[in-house]
Amino acid sequence: MKQIRLELARSAAFPDGDPSHGYVFRAPLAADGKLDDREFKKAPLLCTVHRFAPNAADEVGQLIHTGKGWAFSYAPGEDDDEAIFRLGSHSFKAGEYVTITEHDGKEHTFRVAVVEEAPVARTR
Repeated sequence: MKQIRLELARSAAFPDGDPSHGYVFRAPLAADGKLDDREFKKAPLLCTVHRFAPNAADEVGQLIHTGKGWAFSYAPGEDDDEAIFRLGSHSFKAGEYVTITEHDGKEHTFRVAVVEEAPVARTR
């Protein structure tokens, strides 16, 4: 299981990008950095997401697979789902880019900032 940090990439509105707007999510990745769908199916509840942005409350949810593709979801139903363009074909390696349709319905490009081993949950 990997932990991936995405940060808003540079754009006309953010010429230097914005590391204070992004996502940290957990997902199983294959050796090539692509999402391992088989491992995802074994433990989908471990695939969590934390969304952060200035002037907005942080959100915590799940990485989900729907009939329409992959999304981050924060509550039951589709109203808050954020679609991730071609998630299954992306290679999650530092410096790569991914497009997410956020709550406002607008597509934003994010840069993969960090990919590391996900922390292991400890039980007492």
